[in-house]
Amino acid sequence: MHTDTERCVRAVRSKDARFDGWFFTAVLTTRIYCRPSCPVVPPKTRNMTFYPSAAACQQAGFRACKRCRPDTSPGSPEWNARADSVARAMRLIRDGVVDREGVPGLAARLGYSARQIERQLLAELGAGPLALARAQRAQTARLLIETTELPMAQVAFAAGFSSIRTFNETVREVFALAPGELRTRAARGPRTTAVPGVIALRLPYRAPLNPSNLFGHLAATAVPGVEEWRDGAYRRTLTLPYGHGVVALTPKPDHVACRLSLTDPRDLTRAISRCRWLLDLDADPVAVDAQLRTDPLLAPLVDAGPGRRVPRTVDGAEFAVRAVLGQQVSTAAARTHAARLVTAHGVPVDDPEGGLTHLFPTPRALADLDPETLALPRTRRTTLTTLVAALAEDRLRLDTDSDWERARAELSALPGFGPWTVESIAMRSLGDPDAFLPTDLGIRRAAERLGLRATPAALTARAADWRPWRAYAVQYLWTADDHPINHLPA
Repeated sequence: MHTDTERCVRAVRSKDARFDGWFFTAVLTTRIYCRPSCPVVPPKTRNMTFYPSAAACQQAGFRACKRCRPDTSPGSPEWNARADSVARAMRLIRDGVVDREGVPGLAARLGYSARQIERQLLAELGAGPLALARAQRAQTARLLIETTELPMAQVAFAAGFSSIRTFNETVREVFALAPGELRTRAARGPRTTAVPGVIALRLPYRAPLNPSNLFGHLAATAVPGVEEWRDGAYRRTLTLPYGHGVVALTPKPDHVACRLSLTDPRDLTRAISRCRWLLDLDADPVAVDAQLRTDPLLAPLVDAGPGRRVPRTVDGAEFAVRAVLGQQVSTAAARTHAARLVTAHGVPVDDPEGGLTHLFPTPRALADLDPETLALPRTRRTTLTTLVAALAEDRLRLDTDSDWERARAELSALPGFGPWTVESIAMRSLGDPDAFLPTDLGIRRAAERLGLRATPAALTARAADWRPWRAYAVQYLWTADDHPINHLPA
């Protein structure tokens, strides 16, 4: 979009927050870059130039606006809606892979050479993987500086910097302030009561956001010991590269409040990325809803509650295991089966608030699972143990960077994996916005209420007009049924 100057100028002049994250405005006279919705008086058109990423702005010598803080914009919705190598690379960079494994590790995951990945990212984003990761480290550092009392040396290494000198130079260059000055400025503003060991931050999103199905789904399917709904917040444990954590997510009118407790602050980038992915916060609801409203039968459902997101997962392998446990049983039964697995094989954790007890077991922890201990039909035991073996041996990967069609083919080849299970995993684990569940009972009931033919073939044919947003159409169709997943808990 950044190449369409006229459209970008209109967005800046109207201060349209829907375009935050799509592009960034760099002001040639002040050498500052802003988000489109920056509240200051827009500069003259001849003084504006546009970039596709904050990293490209920084690489061109611009610093972040202190008023609109463009580094805190929602991410571009393109990276979650596309399955090409650039989108997959961006999802991995957002997860902190470059910080942990370097550019060679990023390239290896994608199956390309480091030079190819560099060339593709430069062509589309104006910055290579190192510059993109550097911009993310700067934002992580700012969060830690402003929301914790960690010494600056710990902040530097927790944010992924290799040295304190690089940390100081980057913060000064990106924000035009020293790290100490950032902390002083934050202390002058309104502060929430600090809780030792807890990082509190705001997760931005593009309006509208309807929290009912999003948090309602997560609360209704919560696995006891791993997840819970408490005091208006969805809470769960997280397995992270350097340790583990507990997160509490609370829907607010203009953001999602996030409270993170981490055993290792180096996991902050990954934890934030997982939370944003879980809640689908980088989606473009205006574009999605506009497409779905073109169907006269879907339009009333969209108008009744616009801005529905697709509830995803913090761990693709975890959801795949839960999907198998939920085959042909009720939501309550699926939660019971998962809770038994967690108690027997999950790693115990301490939760200061007392409601969470375990991490969900990893595939390797389940690799030696005795199928006879499972209160499941024999065929489903085989399905579960085969899935766990494939995940534990890395023959199957279900993550944000996975190739969607390849993963579908590999899942379909496993015993006991039908279309419902495969598409559920594609929707929740892989994040495919076009995943569709024509055999789902709730979808078929909704179709009947809307006067549609409820056979899988007929639903698939009708859903062709909903592409590429069929996963969002599923969320709206489910609202036709009075199910707990559609409602925020009291």
